[in-house]
Amino acid sequence: MARCTNCNYKWSFKEVMAAGFSKDGKLCPNCGEKQYVSKTTQNIISLGSISFLLVIIFPFFIKLSDKNDGYQ
Repeated sequence: MARCTNCNYKWSFKEVMAAGFSKDGKLCPNCGEKQYVSKTTQNIISLGSISFLLVIIFPFFIKLSDKNDGYQ
């Protein structure tokens, strides 16, 4: 679980989720230092969002055939 970079406070799941959706960072409940989601984590979240969208729209692009075209 995420920890404050200032006081090493272990954030709860709810606190981490709130920080993840905050654009301006979130104050540490223990020491009050503002914490931000790292750029690396933001990139991973973006890739996750894109892959989630692909899973949703993927079934609309599948075409079926009555012949085996050799792909196995």
